[in-house]
Amino acid sequence: MQQPALRHGIADNRSQFLHQLFQVLLVGLTLGLTRTVVPALAESDFGLPNNSFVLLSAFVVAFGVVKGSMNFVAGRLSERLGRKRVLLLGWLVALPIPVMISFAPTWNWVVAATVLLGINQGLTWSMTQTAQLDITRQEERGLTLGLNEFAGYVGVALAGIATAYMAAHWGARQGLLVFGLTVFMLALVLTHLYIQDTLPWAKAEADKHAPGATQILRPRYPVGVSSHPPTWEIFTLMSWRDKRLMALCQAGLVEKFVDALVWVFYPVFLYQQGVSLTHVGWIIGVYGFIWGGAQLFTGRLSDRIGRHRLNVGGMWVCGAGVAAMVLGDSVAWWTVSAAVSGLGMALLYPNLSAAVADISHPAWRGSAIGIYRFWRDVGYGIGALGLGLVAHFSGQMQAAFWFVAVSMFASGAVLWWLGAETHPRLNPAR
Repeated sequence: MQQPALRHGIADNRSQFLHQLFQVLLVGLTLGLTRTVVPALAESDFGLPNNSFVLLSAFVVAFGVVKGSMNFVAGRLSERLGRKRVLLLGWLVALPIPVMISFAPTWNWVVAATVLLGINQGLTWSMTQTAQLDITRQEERGLTLGLNEFAGYVGVALAGIATAYMAAHWGARQGLLVFGLTVFMLALVLTHLYIQDTLPWAKAEADKHAPGATQILRPRYPVGVSSHPPTWEIFTLMSWRDKRLMALCQAGLVEKFVDALVWVFYPVFLYQQGVSLTHVGWIIGVYGFIWGGAQLFTGRLSDRIGRHRLNVGGMWVCGAGVAAMVLGDSVAWWTVSAAVSGLGMALLYPNLSAAVADISHPAWRGSAIGIYRFWRDVGYGIGALGLGLVAHFSGQMQAAFWFVAVSMFASGAVLWWLGAETHPRLNPAR
């Protein structure tokens, strides 16, 4: 019996779409495991020497390099093995993380656990995002990525707050152990039982975009690309041969400087100002909640007005929030500054990815998203190393905030100059 044609769209794939959303919430909870408690208590509980800015940054450097590389690998693997197998592999890798942190005798164990976290995030978040793009229509792309990032970064914020309270009640090590193992076991069970492989949807969409196929709107795909390009061809295309994709990749890389700063220095900076650990969790949580929640609207907004203006404006708004953080000295000021940075991230984060998806052919979209996410998450490593070195040589943590703010304004200018509108309805191919 002939199989029914696969249908694209959120409504037609509602059940699977919601399962993928819950998966990315669990991915965010995993990332949030180390966002508040570990940096704030690095000296008191994990043996880090006082004012060791570069060593403090090391675990985020390791995370960024590993996650970026795994994004690249995950994209290619998913086109061979399927999305579900890669997702399952990512959750299996995560199981030792809370055990290693809980029993860590030195800071090096925390760094090693963060390497596994990078592998987990590269495999799992890439797959939830790729799978959701597989089953939705091109005019729903901004909404799809907005919902994906909303679920993930609400998870990050919730985990940061929850682990702060659990650490205060049970101690850092036991609290992180219980939280982490609960999340990972739940994720493995749900993936095995309820997640479908969405690679067939991607292949069905690719057939619609084949030469000679009837199509109302055709995106401005890069010209001169093979029908099934090898890895190096896609990598060079994304990295420098197509200026639009290059502009998007460099913006993705630099915006991760902000998240590296929030991860590494926000908890330490606020804790040193006398803010309690639970209040630190809430200030950083506001950043995550605004970032996550506002994407429900900014992703959908880009489907209507386009990606480019939101991406450029987001870079600049986010940089302004970072700069404001060191200009005040009250919990209310720091909370508002964190919210401004979160709003900037919400404007740019789903829409940089949507712009990449717009102009990446379905036959190699998984790889293109993986390479964009490679450059984006390498930004964790480059940013964390840069802000650690700036703080070390200047002798003050505030210099790292200015380094990130200036980088965001400069990168936004490059994106404005070299980028272009990618939405196929607003700027279709001839």
